[in-house]
Amino acid sequence: MNEVKAFIRHDKAESVIDALAEIGVMKLSASNVKGIGRSIAPESESRYSVNLTQKYSKVTKLEIVCRSSDTEQIVDALRKGAYSGQQGDGMIYVVPVETALKIRTGATGKDAL
Repeated sequence: MNEVKAFIRHDKAESVIDALAEIGVMKLSASNVKGIGRSIAPESESRYSVNLTQKYSKVTKLEIVCRSSDTEQIVDALRKGAYSGQQGDGMIYVVPVETALKIRTGATGKDAL
């Protein structure tokens, strides 16, 4: 199993989630976060934070736990859906998952997905 994390432009989130649904991904977490880095967003979209003393922009973080065999297709859908060709399109990370446990049923591993 793997966890796929993607940090994408906020305005691309809905279309990316739709693209994931088209390939059968129905379970994921989506969070609104603030991205910090170089050239994250156009000047008109960024804000200045006194607390962070850096620029940040709205970013959506998507988290998906999947079978290892599904990882490549999910990463491909994320990349294609989030692509604009501009700096700040985002990042995708893939991390191995040792254990998954469904709280309600006690199912573990692939059965928990």
